[in-house]
Amino acid sequence: MPAFPPNYLQPVVHPTQQFVNTNQFTHIVPHIHPSHTTTVNQHMFLHKHFCPHTQSVVNEVCHQHVNCCPKKPRGFC
Repeated sequence: MPAFPPNYLQPVVHPTQQFVNTNQFTHIVPHIHPSHTTTVNQHMFLHKHFCPHTQSVVNEVCHQHVNCCPKKPRGFC
């Protein structure tokens, strides 16, 4: 048998087979949540009023001198 050169036909093109390479990237997004604490110091002044009262006593004395002696003779100092 004689050998014939191969006969090349039109290629049969199949649908493209899809491959996926997945790359993952980490992105850091800072979230700032500020807070504040206020300390309230409440001062209460309790005013206590006192009413001191003093009392005094006055003793009034009356002196009366009564001469109950007999009359002195004249010339007596």
